[in-house]
Amino acid sequence: MAYKVGIVGVTGAVGQEILALLASRNFPVEELRPLASARSAGKTIEFGGKTWTIREATPESFEGLDFAIFSAGGSISKALAPEAAKRGCIVIDNSSAFRMDPNVPLVVPEINAHALKNHKGIIANPNCSTAITLMGLYPLHKAFGLKRFFASTYQAVSGTGAAAMEELKKQVVAWASGEELETGVYPYQIAFNLIPHVDSFLEDGYTKEEMKMLNEGRKILELPELVCTCTCVRVPVFRAHSISVDAEFEKPVSVEAARKAIAEFVGAEVQDDPANKVYPMPLFYQNKVKCGVGRIRKNTAFDNGLALWVCGDQLWKGAALNAIQIAEEMDRQGLLKK
Repeated sequence: MAYKVGIVGVTGAVGQEILALLASRNFPVEELRPLASARSAGKTIEFGGKTWTIREATPESFEGLDFAIFSAGGSISKALAPEAAKRGCIVIDNSSAFRMDPNVPLVVPEINAHALKNHKGIIANPNCSTAITLMGLYPLHKAFGLKRFFASTYQAVSGTGAAAMEELKKQVVAWASGEELETGVYPYQIAFNLIPHVDSFLEDGYTKEEMKMLNEGRKILELPELVCTCTCVRVPVFRAHSISVDAEFEKPVSVEAARKAIAEFVGAEVQDDPANKVYPMPLFYQNKVKCGVGRIRKNTAFDNGLALWVCGDQLWKGAALNAIQIAEEMDRQGLLKK
């Protein structure tokens, strides 16, 4: 069965990845409806051996679609996702607009695909760092029972968008040429620097991004009492996020059992042989479906604890890939057609 598919924000970094992944994963597309802002309307893109004209995203542009993937930011999602759903078009939304809405499933298919059947027209994609972190934590939760965790994220500039990736590139070139480095996307130079500031600050000193790890983690894992603290850092890496995790569990843990649990999980692979310098690095997790987990060791700070390191592609598992996996799972469950 083939589907009529809309992509909102098709010209952006995530939108381009969605197009490429739909093609490479052979998702059955009968009609592609590329949607963007008015300034992109009329331009064309190639997909599936055909040329498709970009339309302005308006409420009427969702008529007749089976589903649409939104990757154009929270304000666009808030304005247009309910309009699309009203017209019978299922929305898979990459923004934070609906993630904590109790009526909207927040889904990582490898973890809580069962939540999809309860959708009311809109499904939320989780925050990129949350999704990648849970690829390492979920199999350990199933094995040992997750109690609490501490995370420090090392987030690639792709999380800010295509302009941030270009800024990093230009700064590196300028540095190598002995020229002055210009800033614009970030308040400080990102090349050869770390910025402990992702998203806006809240009154308690945490950022919105840091609180997503706790709030979204609770919802996806269905653990309303889960305890977590997080520090998010922007790093001069183009597109793969890394997360350092210290987790405490209900049951006794071992490194061997942890490796086995991760190896058996469909969303991750074990890269953990420090003696031979084998561990996940963002350099090797660009354009990869699975996330990598390594540096697995007993945590020395508390009982039943593990320390680990997770890497994953921010544009894939953190955004475009997870959205398409949601669509694939909905296809399997027969939830996409009206």
